[in-house]
Amino acid sequence: MDPKGGNGYFRGLINKISGVESTEISTLAQDIPASEPNPVQAPNTPETQEKPGFFERLKSGLKKTKDGLVGRIDALVLGKKVIDADTLEELEEILITSDIGVKTTVELIRTLEQRLGRNELKDGEALRGALKEEILARLVAHHKPLDIGSQKLFVLLVIGVNGVGKTTTIGKLASRFSASGNKVLLAAADTFRAAAAEQLIVWGDRSGVDVIRHKEGADPSAVVFDACKAAVARGVDILIIDTAGRLHTKVNLMEEMKKIRRVINREIPGAPHETLLVLDAATGQNATSQARLFKEAAGVTGLALTKLDGTAKGGIVVAVSHEFALPVRYIGVGESIEDLRDFDPQEFTDALFQT
Repeated sequence: MDPKGGNGYFRGLINKISGVESTEISTLAQDIPASEPNPVQAPNTPETQEKPGFFERLKSGLKKTKDGLVGRIDALVLGKKVIDADTLEELEEILITSDIGVKTTVELIRTLEQRLGRNELKDGEALRGALKEEILARLVAHHKPLDIGSQKLFVLLVIGVNGVGKTTTIGKLASRFSASGNKVLLAAADTFRAAAAEQLIVWGDRSGVDVIRHKEGADPSAVVFDACKAAVARGVDILIIDTAGRLHTKVNLMEEMKKIRRVINREIPGAPHETLLVLDAATGQNATSQARLFKEAAGVTGLALTKLDGTAKGGIVVAVSHEFALPVRYIGVGESIEDLRDFDPQEFTDALFQT
């Protein structure tokens, strides 16, 4: 479908999305309310009763997205004996309004049009199956699990705006890595958010992991310097660095990240080995704006998407991975430690499309 002419949902949307680049930076620069858990409260613990398996928990966590995305697709296509341009136009609207993203949606629809032209989409079931295949192909194209064993001392730099679950994600990763036998150290370099270090310490105490911290308002690079020195001296396997999520302009963000990265690389050559951007899936297209800004400013190498269990906007997983050619390393589908999962594209698409 050509976005420059004709009718249709997407072509009517063009005027609304024009100027998005200027909007994205100003939106992200606003003071985003933090929604991190209270640091004085212990993080949720796994319940003692038997829990469903990983795949069943994933399906449950993605239920809102499944209902909002695949449920609408099924209502459109299932039972159709003939697929035509009007059907694809309606599908286009569903994908865009489900936060698959304009760029990814246009590409998906054009691919489906080609398959329709080759008589591959004979009915609704065939269209549904083809869409699943195309979404999976785009997730697989950029998929690469995080290999923390690739370095003697693996440095994981974690970034993201306040309120996305960044510090909670760090705590869950620290618990997981420590339980696997790794010696883990945390660096509380988010020195601007009140009680950020205390929240990290709660997680550290629960996992038996030490935390390097300074006073609130201290220079983040000084914390990182001390953490790198301590990690080397103590023979640590994994150093995870929390960073500030509320820097008021793109310039400030870039300069702060450059400074932190210089310090890390000077003390541990070749580090950081991963710059993980944490995004709140519930923010939908705002997560795309954040991914664009942070990729430019901080050299993002991987993504973690949280709070998928509380939103119908899980299509954003496809959008940010494909648009920015970044691997999704982890997804969060619940409050428990085990609900932070390694991302598996096949498992994810199966959980969404399974009837």
